[in-house]
Amino acid sequence: MISFNYETDFELSNEQAFEDWIAEVIESEDKTEGEINYIFCDDEYLLQKNIEFLNHDTLTDIISFDYTMGKLISGDIFISVERVKENAADYNVSFEEELKRVMVHGILHYCGYKDKSEEDSALMREKENEKIAMFHVEP
Repeated sequence: MISFNYETDFELSNEQAFEDWIAEVIESEDKTEGEINYIFCDDEYLLQKNIEFLNHDTLTDIISFDYTMGKLISGDIFISVERVKENAADYNVSFEEELKRVMVHGILHYCGYKDKSEEDSALMREKENEKIAMFHVEP
C-alpha cells in the first residue's frame, strides 16, 4: 500500500497517478509492494528528522527509512517540498520532474541501488530517468 501524508500545505494533484506509477516502478524491478509512506514536509520538519535520526545538521530533500524485507519493498520517505522547489530551480527543471525524481529515488534505494560512488550515482540517475519516463496520466 502506498500512502501520501502531508505535514505542509502541499498536496499532490493526482495521488492515484503517482500511486499507480510507484507500483509500476516496484513491479518493473521484480519487487513486491509493501507499506510505503510518503511524508511531504518543509525544510524545518525534515531538518529535525535529519538531526534526530541521522545526526546530520543539514538541509536535505529526502530522507528514507528502509523497512524492505527480501523482495517486499516497504519504508517511510520524507520529502522536503521546499528543497525540491529550490533544486528544480537550480537544475532548471520543472518542480514536477524534480518531485518525481526524488520520489522514485527513495524507491530505487529500497530496490538496492546506491549513490555513494560516481559509478553508483550514474546508475542511479539512469534508473531515475528510466522510471520517470514510466509516469503517465490517463486523459
